[in-house]
Amino acid sequence: MSDHYYSAQPQSDHRYAPCAYAYRGIEARFVTDAGVFSRGEVDRGTDALLNALPADLAGRVLDVGCGWGAIGVTVGKRYPACAVTMCDINQRAVELARQNARANGVDAQVIASDGLAQVEGTFDVILTNPPIRAGKQVIYGIFAAARRQLSPGGALYLVIRKQQGADSAVKYLKTLFSNVETIERSGGFHVIRCREEQNDAI
Repeated sequence: MSDHYYSAQPQSDHRYAPCAYAYRGIEARFVTDAGVFSRGEVDRGTDALLNALPADLAGRVLDVGCGWGAIGVTVGKRYPACAVTMCDINQRAVELARQNARANGVDAQVIASDGLAQVEGTFDVILTNPPIRAGKQVIYGIFAAARRQLSPGGALYLVIRKQQGADSAVKYLKTLFSNVETIERSGGFHVIRCREEQNDAI
C-alpha cells in the first residue's frame, strides 16, 4: 500500500525540497519532504486560509494536520504574540514542523496526534486544512473535536474545496456551531469560520 500524507509512519524515500512563502510582510522558509502533504510549495488551499485570517490574530492557536508547518509556522512568525501548537498524525511531518519552527524563530509546541486525540487544553483559534483523502469520518471527527477544545469566544477556521464537499461540510458544521460563515472563496476553495454567536468574534 502506498503512503498517504496522513500515514503515521511514511515509508517513502526522503526527497527534501525547500519552500519559501511570503505573507503579510514576512517571509518564511521551509524544508519539505516526500510523504508529507504539498511537498515543495504552499498549496492553494493553505494560501487561501492564511490570507482570510484576521489581521489581529492573537491568543492560543492550534494548527491541526500541520504537515511540515506551513500554517502554524507562518502564523507564529507573523504574529509572535500567538502561542502556537501544531499537531499531525504523520511522524515525518511532526519532525519537519519542529525543524521549520526552529529555523523561523517560532517557539511552537509540535505534537504527534491522531486528530486532536493527544492534544490537551483549549485554544482561541483552531486552523486546519483538513486531510480530505482520509475520508469524511476522519475530517468530521476533527471538526467535532475542535468544537470541544475551543475557548469561549474562539473560532475554527478551515479550508475545503467546493468539489470536495464544502457544502456538506457546512451543513455538518452547523450542527456543531451556531455561526458558520464562508468568509472567502478563492479558486474553488472555501474558507469557513465557525464560532458561537453569543460570544465575541475572533
